[in-house]
Amino acid sequence: RIAHLLDSHKLELIARVCSGIIHRSTGIDIHPKATIGEYFCIDHGTGIVIGETAIINDQVRLYQGVTLGALSPQHSLANPDLKRHPTIESNVIVYSGATILGDVVVGEGSIIGGNVWLTHTIPPNSRVFLKDSDAVQVERVKAS
Repeated sequence: RIAHLLDSHKLELIARVCSGIIHRSTGIDIHPKATIGEYFCIDHGTGIVIGETAIINDQVRLYQGVTLGALSPQHSLANPDLKRHPTIESNVIVYSGATILGDVVVGEGSIIGGNVWLTHTIPPNSRVFLKDSDAVQVERVKAS
């Protein structure tokens, strides 16, 4: 949050240095330009990567080894202002080893299971998990 504040005051170099020091100390790599809401929890944070244009809304929990990254670096080179990273809506849990890539949205109240590789938008209140070693299963949870 300090690096983000520095970056928002046009102190990009100091923000990147701050981010680098934190990454070296914790194993967590959060780009200073990433937008993060309230009550954000990183549980066992080693290996977390959050990209530059990622948006994380309120009450989101991430576990170790989660990547919120860009899908194609070629697109970002052609247009640096392009949103390349995921948006995680409120009340989402992303379990260990999950990789979410590209400008996709994980809908509010969803749960992303461990080791899932996700490159498409998920509707609210979904459960995404590995069905077997090759397939990802998406289920919608009905409101009661």
